Amino acid sequence: MATADPITLTDEERTILIRWSHGRSTEARLVERAKIILLAAEGKTNTAIAEELNTERHKIGRWRERFIEGRLKGIEKDRHRSGRKPIKRNEMALLIIEKTLQEKPANATHWTTRTLAKELGTNHEMVHRVWQANGLKPHLTEAFKLSRDKRFAEKLIDVVGLYMNPPINAMVLSVDEKSQIQALDRTQPGLPLWRGRCGTYTHDYKRNGTTTLFAAMEMAEGKIIASCMPRHRNGEWLQFLKQIDRETPPNLDLHLIVDNYSTHKHPNVKEWLKAHPRFHIHFTPTSSSWLNLIERWFRDLTEKLIRRGAFHSVPDLIDAIMKYVGAQNENPKPFIWTAGVQEILAKVERARSVMQSVQNK
Repeated sequence: MATADPITLTDEERTILIRWSHGRSTEARLVERAKIILLAAEGKTNTAIAEELNTERHKIGRWRERFIEGRLKGIEKDRHRSGRKPIKRNEMALLIIEKTLQEKPANATHWTTRTLAKELGTNHEMVHRVWQANGLKPHLTEAFKLSRDKRFAEKLIDVVGLYMNPPINAMVLSVDEKSQIQALDRTQPGLPLWRGRCGTYTHDYKRNGTTTLFAAMEMAEGKIIASCMPRHRNGEWLQFLKQIDRETPPNLDLHLIVDNYSTHKHPNVKEWLKAHPRFHIHFTPTSSSWLNLIERWFRDLTEKLIRRGAFHSVPDLIDAIMKYVGAQNENPKPFIWTAGVQEILAKVERARSVMQSVQNK
């Protein structure tokens, strides 16, 4: 049986190898090589070292030889491996990207790693690596809709101007309705949050009715004026306008940012607004709810209260909503609008160009 070449270390080499073998920031492979050489210097055989480090015997022999040839430098860096580049792998990666971006499977809306791998005759790990390296996520989508409002730019300038340069002696309010909020009661109590386990709630529920939340956010301070009503008609909208009139300083003009819902333009509403000239209505462009900042507050309300809540009745739901509003008004925090008009217009134009190019294909 051939015997392994013995290794004798200098004090300096031993010190460095010990540091490498215990270094928390040292690469794992260098830690292993340092341990191999230290054990070899103790006179242990390749077989014994392989068993102790739970690795292959031929690896022990290879690093023993490289240390003898190059000492510390021989194990510190990997040798350059010659050979041709993995052309087939690169070609497959390009094919995966092309297929993902330009085609869809025959009977589905998007590729999965396994369906695309089967289509291309590769493995799903390869597809996953290529997707990850190129930021491709076919399983995720985001909703969007570009406004076709002919007065889009005009309305955008008007609304953003109110956010960024509000008029003097006036109050700007972002106003909208969150309709059909359901009072859902879970069929069983959820399990509480615990270390290593998220909280739970049942997938099924009992419907106990609905309410519509009318809300107005005062942009300077972030305070909320709110009311819950059973319906969503021009009569309820008028009631809420009167509430805003009562709960705001009478000496200030009121600039309300609202969407294009027909209720907001009803003849009864227009008649009332003529009799109350301090109210000024500013409509957002069609399909542009993102311009109305109250929608951001509605999202917080949904995430923090409604989505995981359990409500035994509509009054129970309304009570929870109004308590949430009360807590908000005790320590109000305004939403600050930062995007300029030109920045938004440029982004919308880019989106339209991309959509046009897709439609022309």
